[in-house]
Amino acid sequence: MAKKSRKNFSPEFRLETAQLVLDHGYRHEEAAKAMNVGYSTIGKWVKQLKEERQGKAPKVRNANGCNQTIN
Repeated sequence: MAKKSRKNFSPEFRLETAQLVLDHGYRHEEAAKAMNVGYSTIGKWVKQLKEERQGKAPKVRNANGCNQTIN
């Protein structure tokens, strides 16, 4: 069985999508539908933006697919 390919979203798209929820009052479901993104994906992006706004360093995936924090 073939592997399902994963969509890659630009950092700008992720930011704009999370801002719909945090800054413009969209519910997660509304933003997901409007931007054609999965509900759980929206939740991750919103959580990340909240943490960044609180001064926490963002986490990124390295080449091995493991999370690491940028300092």
